[in-house]
Amino acid sequence: MALPKLAVWKFASCDGCQLSLLDCEDELLAVAGQVEIAHFLEASRERVPGPYDVSLVEGSITTRDDAHRIQKVRALSRTLVTIGACATSGGVQALRNVADVDEYRSIVYPHPEYVATLDRSTPIAQHVRVDHELRGCPINRVQLLELLAALLHGGRPPRTTASVCTECKLRDNVCVVVAHGTPCLGPVTAAGCGALCPSYHRGCYGCFGPVAAANTAAVAESLRECGMSEADVTRVFRTFNADAPAFRKEAELHDAQSQP
Repeated sequence: MALPKLAVWKFASCDGCQLSLLDCEDELLAVAGQVEIAHFLEASRERVPGPYDVSLVEGSITTRDDAHRIQKVRALSRTLVTIGACATSGGVQALRNVADVDEYRSIVYPHPEYVATLDRSTPIAQHVRVDHELRGCPINRVQLLELLAALLHGGRPPRTTASVCTECKLRDNVCVVVAHGTPCLGPVTAAGCGALCPSYHRGCYGCFGPVAAANTAAVAESLRECGMSEADVTRVFRTFNADAPAFRKEAELHDAQSQP
């Protein structure tokens, strides 16, 4: 019996989420024994033709060529999973969405006329149907292994609606906002990181994107109480998940209020 085919694809990204998969080491070997890794250029030159049972897609769409390529990936994939903040919300490169791309291009590149890029960085779901998503910058490798195991064995991939605050409580962390007045996005950020930053007495940076029905207005008020200006609040919401709707709208509000 043929093994299920697994493919891993890269679009505009830093490769961090693919490296998280490679960092699984012993666990990855167990997964590799249950699938045929048909396309994973970060790990192997081998390219086995599709169709593929599962495709993991890292990165956002930032060029016309990539907008066409993701359509081909979708057509070849029975199940498509987006991995990481770039693929699920446009990533940090979505900062271009509120900037002058031509100006950036002229500053960064000695020959900007050679650079063909779109004005916006968009998540994969704005271009094709996505079956499952894993958030984070980078993703949590345990979540990735759980999802792959569920897909391979016909189970239902795990989902959570919890926030980082829940993970802080599970780790018996003292709230950095209450105890130290440290700005933190934990109440509006989806769980998945294990409350990594608050566990080291730092505020959450929102790597896993907004929870459903995120009360960003309340958190923004908390950030101001911690001494942040309107411009600083804008920057807090414009990081790894700058184009996630809840974070984008809150940033736009404070950006407008910070203008003279």
